[in-house]
Amino acid sequence: MPSLPTLFVTGAGGKLGSRVVELLLARGYAGKIIAGSRHPERLDFAGVETRTADFSDPAAFTAALAGVDHVLIISTGEIGAARVKLQTDAVAAAKAAGVRHIVYTSLPDPEPGNVIPMAADHYATEQAIKASGIGYTILRNSWYTENLLGSLPPALASGKWYTAAGTGRISHVTREDTAKAAAGALLADAPGSRVLTITGPETLTVRELATVASEVTGRPIAVVDVSGEEYAAGLTQAGFAPELAGLFTTFEIGQRNGALSMVTNAVETLWGDKPESVRDFLAANRAALVPSA
Repeated sequence: MPSLPTLFVTGAGGKLGSRVVELLLARGYAGKIIAGSRHPERLDFAGVETRTADFSDPAAFTAALAGVDHVLIISTGEIGAARVKLQTDAVAAAKAAGVRHIVYTSLPDPEPGNVIPMAADHYATEQAIKASGIGYTILRNSWYTENLLGSLPPALASGKWYTAAGTGRISHVTREDTAKAAAGALLADAPGSRVLTITGPETLTVRELATVASEVTGRPIAVVDVSGEEYAAGLTQAGFAPELAGLFTTFEIGQRNGALSMVTNAVETLWGDKPESVRDFLAANRAALVPSA
């Protein structure tokens, strides 16, 4: 009987990577699991080997991947050329180490023409993975539902939600569901390659999101449509650095253009569970939306 693949999770000290390791353990995976981090001494997973995983040191990362069959490469926090170099170096290390399958966390529709700046970083990494000759599962994760815990509380407090997204629809997905998708992709030992968009169970406009939030909290929200320029100016006035205000504005424009409007069953296909709805997530996190005085 062939041995089970050895699985390596990079970024295991982060929220997504640590949850992937926990899910693999909870599912009772009998093969070897390796948790990788730039600071492996901080990791604490019972029965899991830890190794240093630093994309900025390709030779060391290649050595860390010795004996690994499937690796999860979680995209880094950098933006632009720095991120592309780190991630493509990680792909090259996987090839040099003889890894059989790469799982990579990307974003929806990163091809040229996507207005979201970081899309280009993901597209370059996807191309490097495809050129490597290694089998792959590219997970194009939609926007985290958790992001609403940042945008909704001020809207609920003021009663107004300013948006440049217009009637564009978005399918939010929880971090938990993206972790399930990643864990499932690591466990799969089918040959070949695939690109999957990871989404929640529905798409909603900002007005529909506002309605759900109001019903969950009992507080009304009036949606105020603004232009992209007005949205960026409002963020700057609120204290955001201009470059950050510009980045957040591209998210709004991307939603308006339909870049985040796909719905798939990929979470259920990969893990077996249906993804959590926005309503259920907000209900479970109501205290974070309307903190007590």
